[in-house]
Amino acid sequence: MYRVAVVEDEALIQAMIRLNLEKSGYQVECFEEGRPFLERLGEAAFDLILLDIMLPGLSGDELLIKIRKQGISTPVLMVTARSDVSTKVRTLLQGADDCLAKPFNVEELLARVIALIRRSQGERSLPSSRVIRIGPYEVNLESRVARTRQGEVLLTERECGLLALFARNAGNALNRADILEEAWGMDVDPSPRTVDNYILRFRKLFEEDPENPRCFLTVRASGYMFEP
Repeated sequence: MYRVAVVEDEALIQAMIRLNLEKSGYQVECFEEGRPFLERLGEAAFDLILLDIMLPGLSGDELLIKIRKQGISTPVLMVTARSDVSTKVRTLLQGADDCLAKPFNVEELLARVIALIRRSQGERSLPSSRVIRIGPYEVNLESRVARTRQGEVLLTERECGLLALFARNAGNALNRADILEEAWGMDVDPSPRTVDNYILRFRKLFEEDPENPRCFLTVRASGYMFEP
């Protein structure tokens, strides 16, 4: 089942979108503001983000820029009350995959959702050189699919970002503060314990003996080191 995030502050529009997406077989999570969605995006993998431009707090434009700066490639369908060409061009240049003006036809919305997810899934099925090998296992950073000791697992964008960070620094100790700054930036406020929880998950997925890790090593009084 494909998962769609809907970031829309107008209750009626949000409810209408959710109802029609769920009737079409999608799993939907809704958010009224950008910051709670950013925090959730670090924990969950979505197949599509449906993003309103006019939001309280962080605007849709600002949110889109932050999403792309974090290296998150999930397709984004922007929804806007403005139908002028300059707005559409701006959102596309900022990293949106498509733009839909309000008021919109539900059938057109569903068709665009289907097309964006189909295109994204097709790209993920292509062979990729962005593969991280961890002992006998591997992670495809493009598709987010990992071969693990628990079988095939779909990782979140944040998990892939952390693994890419470790792979770039293989053999070097990274302290928790550096990991937090690199992987989370300044947009959310995770605690150092958050990093520990991700390491525990990686050990369960990729270590033959999670209690005695050989790939994700603890560096005392510092942080962690990755040995592929």
